[in-house]
Amino acid sequence: MFLSRLDEQQRRWYVALESNRLGHGGDTLLSQITGLDVETIRRGRQELASDLAERPPDRVRLPGGGQLPVEKKELELVRQLKALVEPETGGNPMSQQKWQRSSLRRLSQQLQGAISHTTVERLLKEMDYSLKATVKRLAGKSHPDRDRQFVYIEQQKQSFLLAKQPVISVDAKKKEAIGNFKNSGQKWCQAADEVKDHDFVSDAIGQAVPYGIYDVGRNRGWVYVGQSADTAQFAVEMIAKWWQEVGCRDYPLTNKLLILCDGGGSNGYRLRLWKQQVQELLADRLGLEVTICHYPTGTSKWNPIEHRLFGAISVNWAGQPLRTYDVMLALIRGTATETGLKESIPFGEINGGGIHTRQVDDFG
Repeated sequence: MFLSRLDEQQRRWYVALESNRLGHGGDTLLSQITGLDVETIRRGRQELASDLAERPPDRVRLPGGGQLPVEKKELELVRQLKALVEPETGGNPMSQQKWQRSSLRRLSQQLQGAISHTTVERLLKEMDYSLKATVKRLAGKSHPDRDRQFVYIEQQKQSFLLAKQPVISVDAKKKEAIGNFKNSGQKWCQAADEVKDHDFVSDAIGQAVPYGIYDVGRNRGWVYVGQSADTAQFAVEMIAKWWQEVGCRDYPLTNKLLILCDGGGSNGYRLRLWKQQVQELLADRLGLEVTICHYPTGTSKWNPIEHRLFGAISVNWAGQPLRTYDVMLALIRGTATETGLKESIPFGEINGGGIHTRQVDDFG
């Protein structure tokens, strides 16, 4: 009864002390009485003979003791879990919050029960996923074939990536007024920046239209900042610029391109000008064979650029007034993430992965 109230470290120490008192044969006798292994009793005696002050007082076992976590024993299982959640990952472009559609038990079943749903939960938390309650919002009905659309998009993406062909995710970020205006968020500082109490357009230096291009296969991002409206002509011009400046150099052996984009906005699936510009600028002028996959209506947050690029940018400039275009470009360029995006240098001097920026002229 007394031994059951002790932890494993205290039990072997106590039994080792009693064995020392009994003398020769004490280890064997106490092993039969307590059920502890003889080697465990001897180890307790060795620990008592050493300097106990060096042992952490808040731990029963030394660091590294105990069973190895599953991610160290079964690396292939962790890779399989990442492969399962990656196509279903959604993200908030204004933060680094991520979520995915499948439940913990469903993910465990898809792994043939190799790991429990509680282990899946722990691994997802280590990947920056978290459990969130639903929020009621007005929304239209989901199309019955929505899930089939996601499956098709994922198949197209994997097909291009396996063939070493470019896959880019594109979107326009929220327009930003350039000037001494409040920017949502907080930052560590000794004194808060003083900004204007109203965001009047007449007080702004101009309007910034960030258009992002994210290379899914290379984990590299580009942000072109326009100064007018987000139009289909502007969007396609930016993709054409990216191909001429970077894409043709990174993918010299292919003329195929897969574009992942939202169903609305300047690159919407119903916009005739978008289709016309893609045909004229990308297909006819640059000779590209372009495949475009639009995400279903209302699912833009599953577009990789939202949580892979825009989310990190929003976190990086949170609470920073965008007083000039140069300040905005520097904040975008200085964005880094733990998954591979690094602080970058200006366009024209690219020598590595990261987020690259350029301010461009108006494109209507």
